[in-house]
Amino acid sequence: MKQQPDWPDGKHLEEVVARLRQMPSLVFSGETRKLRQALTGVNEGNNFILQVGNCAESFSDCHGPKIHNFLRIVLQMALVVKYKTGRQVIKIGRIGGQYAKPRSDDYESIDGKEIPSYRGDMVNDWAPTYEARIPNPDRLLEGYFRSAATLNLIRAFTQGGYNEIRNLRDWREHFFSRDISRLPYYMKLEEDLTSALENKEIAFNATSERDEIFISHEGLLLDYEEAFTRIDTTFGGYYDTSAHLVWIGNRTRQSNGAHVEFARGIGNPIGVKVGPDCDPDDLLTLIKKINPRNEANKLVLISRMGQDRIRKDLKSLIQVIKSNKLNVVWVCDPMHGNTFAHNGYKVRAFDDIAAEIRSFVKVCRNENVIPGGVHLEITAENVTECIGGINGLTLSGISDNYATKVDPRLNAAQALETAFIVSESLSRRD
Repeated sequence: MKQQPDWPDGKHLEEVVARLRQMPSLVFSGETRKLRQALTGVNEGNNFILQVGNCAESFSDCHGPKIHNFLRIVLQMALVVKYKTGRQVIKIGRIGGQYAKPRSDDYESIDGKEIPSYRGDMVNDWAPTYEARIPNPDRLLEGYFRSAATLNLIRAFTQGGYNEIRNLRDWREHFFSRDISRLPYYMKLEEDLTSALENKEIAFNATSERDEIFISHEGLLLDYEEAFTRIDTTFGGYYDTSAHLVWIGNRTRQSNGAHVEFARGIGNPIGVKVGPDCDPDDLLTLIKKINPRNEANKLVLISRMGQDRIRKDLKSLIQVIKSNKLNVVWVCDPMHGNTFAHNGYKVRAFDDIAAEIRSFVKVCRNENVIPGGVHLEITAENVTECIGGINGLTLSGISDNYATKVDPRLNAAQALETAFIVSESLSRRD
């Protein structure tokens, strides 16, 4: 099986997995069915997927203020998209379980010494020592408890009324709003929203019990995912109860691989990352294997091409899938194809991210398919990991607050600006 840790003690792993099988589920299969029903409306042009969150969660992210700030930026992004496009926004967080990461190499060199690569807090520690990087199965348990605590607070906020518009429209009080609030299009949005609320012209000010935030993560560690795969005692069928949606990464989407075999047996919606190296025939085989009944709300293809390749490579894949009359939802990941190195840092440029989003929407429309969503790596913190955007970050300032353990993320101001770009792209008709 690809991308699985080299656990040093197989018996210890078995004991931990046995304990995980006894733990309560993190999500209920009925919630997952709600997500699938919402996905049905994406290709009807009624709903839009906003899937956002950390590249790799740290255990330290299980922290009340951090979760609160994350929720705020997600809800504000969703508000922008909903208000400017008229689509209902399906909010899916990369949160409450995104503790494992695939790596290109099993080992990395630090200060001339070869040590195991960091594979996420659920596997090993970030500290750059050989001992800290040894995979430890106890971290699977820790990841479960951190996920449960995170999800508990998310539900408390959303069910307790935090998603009321009155809690979100006070934009200027948030720490990043000084950058955003002087933009003309932001000022116009704020003016329109405030006026509409005061005149009761829109219903955003009411808390809705249906206004949920679903959770997702890469279904990478199969021992963990299988421990939470359980039969739905109400309607039957098996569901992975560690998240509402799990995705298969670009490195593990082999149609004959273990991750695809696992995904085909569960009732969850499945995301599949699709890079520019994706062979159309392999993708057809994968789609038919995961979604043999060709259901409209089962498979989400997450394009991660890079802004310089998306127009050509995405077009060809869409045409192949359309010619075979296969049901998929198309989502754009404009992050992973636009990474470059600078002085030892991984960096992404905001302009590249924006360009890929615009190209994604245009290619989809030219091919008469619905651009169904975006998949972004963001943080509510004021990090300096992506250059450009409203912050005006440059390469010379990358090290000022470079905090990610793996890949660069949009900071809060850049994330909100991206929501405007998404909305404008969806609203254009050229």
